[in-house]
Amino acid sequence: MGDGVGKCRTDIPSAARKLKRRKSKTARGSLIWEDAITRRSFVKTVAGGLAATALPVRAAAKLNVGIGTYSYHNLSMDEMIVQLNALRVGEIEMSRGEFMLMNHPTEELFRSARTKLDRAGIRCVSYYTATIKEDQDLENAVRFARLLGSSNVTGDATGSILNRIDRRFTQEELTFGIHNHYFKGEKFAYESPGDVLSALAGLSKTVGATADVGHFASCGHDPVDAVRKLGPRLILVHLKDIQAVDGEVNVLLGTGISKISAVMQELHRQNFAGLVAVEYEKEGDVNDDMRQDMEFARRLA
Repeated sequence: MGDGVGKCRTDIPSAARKLKRRKSKTARGSLIWEDAITRRSFVKTVAGGLAATALPVRAAAKLNVGIGTYSYHNLSMDEMIVQLNALRVGEIEMSRGEFMLMNHPTEELFRSARTKLDRAGIRCVSYYTATIKEDQDLENAVRFARLLGSSNVTGDATGSILNRIDRRFTQEELTFGIHNHYFKGEKFAYESPGDVLSALAGLSKTVGATADVGHFASCGHDPVDAVRKLGPRLILVHLKDIQAVDGEVNVLLGTGISKISAVMQELHRQNFAGLVAVEYEKEGDVNDDMRQDMEFARRLA
């Protein structure tokens, strides 16, 4: 801090002297007046410079709000893109069911999707695979992410394959985000932030967390605390609001138990630069719901 203040004090008088010399060449009789103006400007500039040094570097940074495309699983790809363009969405995570590994998608599906998204000006920054169980799943995840142009893969995996994901993704310069989930009446491997952190222990920063705040809330965990704990390894966020603990009913952002406003404040505190993907899991028409959710999220971004 001392170095910064010192530079302000030496640089600004120099600029002030240059201004006085420049003015003195044009009107010798106005030297006294120009000197007074220069001194006042100097005082104001120093005060402004000192105030600026107290501001965080990224204080005005906006969170990057996009959409998790599972929200539009009831629409065709073409219909979904129309909605994304209507909402001015520039970045997505591809999480539609037909793209998940357990449904054995083809390369052509990914090539076609990439062509349509490129044409619409939409970047697919992350690909949701669901569970990676074996080496063939791992290779498919890498191949399909490349076809989509994604730099991250979201999914889950347990045991020794996590180490293979770490090595392979590091080699490919991709990242992998472990996704927490809630399943009614079932125990899932990743329900709490502690579950995710335990899996990340011993792995490189290539592997991190895709935090679904709605699923944390469904499992009875505080979403803000979860995002805070996962902060150093946080790659991507699924922004989702839930009606009640131990339930799967999605509600509009800010109307449930997921503490959406506080979650966004925590992401601001972290200077989080990854995608905050709005998700709304509901059958039927979700177009108006998504419009309201995007407006809400952007106000907090």
